[in-house]
Amino acid sequence: MQRRAAIQVLIATTLAPMSTLHAQAPALDLAGARFEPAVQVAGSRLTLNGAGIRYKAIFKVYAAGLYLPAKAGTPEAVYAATGPRRMHIVMLRDIDANELGKLFTQGMEKNSPREQFSRSINGTLRLADLFARRKRLAAGETFSVDWLPGTGTLVLINGKPEIEPIREPEFFNSLMSIWLGASPADAGLKDALLGRSTAARPNEP
Repeated sequence: MQRRAAIQVLIATTLAPMSTLHAQAPALDLAGARFEPAVQVAGSRLTLNGAGIRYKAIFKVYAAGLYLPAKAGTPEAVYAATGPRRMHIVMLRDIDANELGKLFTQGMEKNSPREQFSRSINGTLRLADLFARRKRLAAGETFSVDWLPGTGTLVLINGKPEIEPIREPEFFNSLMSIWLGASPADAGLKDALLGRSTAARPNEP
């Protein structure tokens, strides 16, 4: 009996710090979109750098979360990060996927250095083709972009890879510039992804 009691005390003592850690890092809920504090990507543990909502006027379009190997507070630090990275998007309303693809392409061209964008064109065309074929993304569906060193950029819809990895290393950072560049899609979302705030404010129309 004494031995059993000692084992129970040992288990409780071991699990207590883990429970405390879990309590300190709950999942983040943004308009019903859930972002875990950490995820596993290609065998690496990535932490949520920040998450926010993309607004169009007063309408919530999607929620986005950026996962990195270590915290980064500037776009430059995100671009320079080594190891796997993930941008995870949860749709908050139905949207024309073809139109979203065009907006992504415009955002990349506007925010990427010219040479970087030119090297990303192959991946940009493939992404645009994917959205054109998909036609629509419904509220609740997810869209993720993973950077995997040695593999390239993996595009997943609802957790499933949709195209072969995009090998060009410049493509992932060009895509990230949509949200983190000098003319981001949503300034409030940029701040949220960089951990400067926990929620994005709507932009003016």
